[in-house]
Amino acid sequence: MFSSIEDLAARLRNAQYIIDPVTLEAVYLAAEMQKPLLVEGPPGSGKTELAYAVASAAGAVVERLQCHEGITEEKAIGKFDEALQELFLRVEGSQLGDDWEAIRNRLHSLDFFSHGPLLRALLYQEKPCVLLVDELDKVDHAFEAMLLELLSAWQITVPKLGTVKAETVPFVVLSSNEERMLGDPLRRRCFYLRFEYPTIEREVEILSARGKRQDATVQGQVAGLACALRAWNMEKPPSIAEILDLARALEILGIGEINPQDRDLLLPLLAKTPSDRRRLSMNAGFEGLVYDSLRHRDQLMKAGLLMRGAPV
Repeated sequence: MFSSIEDLAARLRNAQYIIDPVTLEAVYLAAEMQKPLLVEGPPGSGKTELAYAVASAAGAVVERLQCHEGITEEKAIGKFDEALQELFLRVEGSQLGDDWEAIRNRLHSLDFFSHGPLLRALLYQEKPCVLLVDELDKVDHAFEAMLLELLSAWQITVPKLGTVKAETVPFVVLSSNEERMLGDPLRRRCFYLRFEYPTIEREVEILSARGKRQDATVQGQVAGLACALRAWNMEKPPSIAEILDLARALEILGIGEINPQDRDLLLPLLAKTPSDRRRLSMNAGFEGLVYDSLRHRDQLMKAGLLMRGAPV
């Protein structure tokens, strides 16, 4: 997928994805060694975005399996299209002869199988593929065990269909919000990455990469507000994507500095649960967050990481 680590780093920069050296090396090795990446961390820390950034950097398609409680193998792998099988028998039945074994094999082929994301990821030929299995911690142990054949042998075995081997090996990202502990057999097959919310310095880098027209001091305060909010024990701390939305909203509204009177305007962007909304609605609480955001911004400026009145 990538000719070198430097090539990967350059392509991720072009994709506006900020990556640290350890993660960069892990992604490169995973691509070269055809090993899955298991990425764990809190919701909104950039796990899913990593898969899309790698796909953008590689010019690859993304097959995403969004996990949830009660998900079935049919949803993940696919199932036989009975209506298509029946139509085929009606149209071609007179020409099939009496070889029932041959007819059965014909009906139980990939031509009559509706592909799910796992199977599609194995069968891509024209372009590389990134397979994202998102929020794997939401599934049960049986479903997790089903993935082991795919992640170790790059094949899937389906009753009646047989074993389907990969045309090309996809780049696999498994994400987990740690609602439950994933099993050791799956962990052994993966490279492991731990994501946390970004530091304030890295948040500034992300804001700079995604919002180049915005004043650096605004980006510094937004990063400072993100840092303050995540340290405030919110029920739902703001994700990286939500902080990018906040920066974009300030740019659209022409707000050059967040003030306490902006509280009600920003509540829909920052408070996504009733309890967080109640806490942020308190004047003293929001004023304290604004004060902390300005303090963080000034510290960034003092450290030379921001230049007032200029883009980062």
